[in-house]
Amino acid sequence: MRLVVARCSVDYTGRLTAHLPMAPRLLMLKADGSILVHADGGSYKPLNWMTPPCVVKEEPGEWTVVNSKTGDSLRITIDEVLHDSTHELGVDPGLRKDGVEAHLQELLAADPSPIGEGYTLVRREFPTAIGPVDLMCRDAGGVSVAVEIKRRGEIDGVEQLTRYLELLNRDPLLAPVQGVFAAQVIKPQARVLAEDRGIRCVTVDYDALRGTVDQTQPTLF
Repeated sequence: MRLVVARCSVDYTGRLTAHLPMAPRLLMLKADGSILVHADGGSYKPLNWMTPPCVVKEEPGEWTVVNSKTGDSLRITIDEVLHDSTHELGVDPGLRKDGVEAHLQELLAADPSPIGEGYTLVRREFPTAIGPVDLMCRDAGGVSVAVEIKRRGEIDGVEQLTRYLELLNRDPLLAPVQGVFAAQVIKPQARVLAEDRGIRCVTVDYDALRGTVDQTQPTLF
């Protein structure tokens, strides 16, 4: 991974156009061919990015990054380089989720119907430049659906799914991509934020998915 801190401006051209004026920023070039532009604020979310496969052309004072598949481009105009280093990170073991969350993902991958009627699984841990999506599915009409699964649904999870959706919807082979936020319990604030962003919320019953609850037997409550 290459990390460059520089005073730069960034112009994106693709399905839309966007401009970042001159300011100090972190440019992150990853081994998979992706490039991300970060500021000191905004938490984990990059200001702009380009997914692989892309070609980076470096010239004095300017980088041009072009996605080989979509033709989208980033033009990074560099006024001053403050830091430039390269680091070998090796093979990442991946995110290890807690037992319940990991098992929820496994169960919903085996049978996505609790998420939506007619849903079929495309892939678990669908890779993106900024991390894997828990499940990539297709609905009954063949539309792509990205599913983020949490044991407890909070605002951070909605933000994470939003970030994935912004990236996935840049891919013409996938777009339009809808979002589903699935959890055992979803906080009211997270539900409001998700629905405001067009993300559907689904609460799932872990015990029922595991088949440990016999729905034919009477219960006290």
